[in-house]
Amino acid sequence: MRFTGSEILVKSLVEEGVTTVFGHPGDVFLHGPDMLTDLPFKHVRCRHPQVATHAAEGYYKATGRTGTVVVSSGSGAANCVTAITDALIDSMAIVVLSGHDPAAVMGCDTSQEADVVGTTRACTKHSLLALKADHIPRIIKEAYYIARSGRPGPVLVDLPKDAIMGRGEFRGYPKDVSIRGYNPQLYGHPGQIKKAAELIAQAKRPVIYGGGGIIHSDASEEFCELVEITQIPTTLTLMGLGALPTNHPLWLGMLGMYGIPWANMCMFNCDVMIAMGSRFDDRITGKLSEFGKQCKVIHVDIDPTSIQKNIKVDIPIVGDVKYVLRALNKELRNVERNWAMEFEEWYGEIEACKKQHPLRYEQREGVIKPQFAIDMILRLTEDYDPIICTGVGQHQIWTAQVYRGRKPRRWLTSGGLGTMGYGLPAALGGQAAFPNSLVLNIEGDGGFQMSMSDLCTLVEHNLPVKTFVINNKGLGMVRQWYQRHSAHPSSQSDLRHQPDFVKLADACGVAGMRIERPEEVKAGIEKAIKTPGPVVVDVVVEQEEHCYPIISAGTAIKDIIDSGEPIPDKLIQGWR
Repeated sequence: MRFTGSEILVKSLVEEGVTTVFGHPGDVFLHGPDMLTDLPFKHVRCRHPQVATHAAEGYYKATGRTGTVVVSSGSGAANCVTAITDALIDSMAIVVLSGHDPAAVMGCDTSQEADVVGTTRACTKHSLLALKADHIPRIIKEAYYIARSGRPGPVLVDLPKDAIMGRGEFRGYPKDVSIRGYNPQLYGHPGQIKKAAELIAQAKRPVIYGGGGIIHSDASEEFCELVEITQIPTTLTLMGLGALPTNHPLWLGMLGMYGIPWANMCMFNCDVMIAMGSRFDDRITGKLSEFGKQCKVIHVDIDPTSIQKNIKVDIPIVGDVKYVLRALNKELRNVERNWAMEFEEWYGEIEACKKQHPLRYEQREGVIKPQFAIDMILRLTEDYDPIICTGVGQHQIWTAQVYRGRKPRRWLTSGGLGTMGYGLPAALGGQAAFPNSLVLNIEGDGGFQMSMSDLCTLVEHNLPVKTFVINNKGLGMVRQWYQRHSAHPSSQSDLRHQPDFVKLADACGVAGMRIERPEEVKAGIEKAIKTPGPVVVDVVVEQEEHCYPIISAGTAIKDIIDSGEPIPDKLIQGWR
């Protein structure tokens, strides 16, 4: 039976199990999105294509189901490039469906034409072009398979106008897919897994270092089992937060450039490092020549190009973390060893480091410290089991340092690319996936101004996201680095003129509030949580606060800077 390409596209998406689509319409793709009104899709029309693509990232991270984006040709698709790059670096499974001018005029500089496939070749896992309506079912099947299999990532499908408007045969949606040359390895080599188990069984000062791959492979249960079996102290990257409950006694906190000192100490002093689904990027390793010299390294990752890429690995295991952990845990359950008793000295060193390098900040009367505000937000909402989203900057680091999460897929942030403005779109996507859950967006005032137009989208689709703008009237992280390394410490980092966020919220139909004094913080947060619908809370905080601890770029992970200046004991307020 013959159908239009748009009908075939929608039938294919239905068969693929797509229930939510984010996008922004345009002339070339009108025949596609219009079909959504009569089918079981939730079509979330965003104010900007980049926002729609970040929302699809948030949807994927919160659910584990591939996010879907529909945008038009030319500038519509080009506006997605930043978010597509973000998805590639952070391994987010999304499919972007972009419209295009008719195939016959491609390359003729027609109105709103852009070589989207060429443009996105470097920032997608794969790009596909459907030249005929008949090709759409196979191409859609391949796109979703590639996006979510192996190391997840973004896939773009370019759909010319003649393929969307033309007619073709629909012989059903493919039940499976076979792509020559693409066959991700799921199961690790048994011999390598056995070697890893033997090395772990001999370790005296081991550490487990987990990354976002644990979340992507839904391997948190197996990961927690590894920790329970071995009783090994465990740290996670920014993208791996949530893989282990933060109230677990063996949880060290986040590691890396802005990580917890005792987590970094373990990485520097361990004798065996067990890396699961992580990339050994520069924010973790610091100075490469000083990293991992003292220990043996076990590295498990589904992406073979990530292994031996930055550091020498003693036992590489290529495979899906979930399947590798199942096999490794089976081996370790047979080891006769009193793990906790043998690690008592190691635990003692960690406790000593906690006392020597506590997380701390100076509390001044009448001023809201950003750390205090963020800590209160997390404490007062912990029992709701919220989805926490952040933008990028100081607020992101402070939130990650004291993150309180009991389950995976509750932490949405931009890691590798560090995309400002990510918080609100990701929260939009997470809330669309879980309309009855509490979704919090902790955002900086600089980043919030990059995506705040989509407050209207929250109202339009009844998405009750609670946004807390940590307002220090500037680009806080930029200011911090300028003050440390520049002769012009405030150059371009101060935002002296910005919107009144309360009035802005009101103009968009969102409840707006402002918190300006420390004694208002608790009541203000509680009021925001109880207020129906979306809320924006402008939290006016100390402007010159810096993120600590920090490991300066180019230095080793042992070179921890606790704070800018010593803080008198009477002014120290501990985080925990």
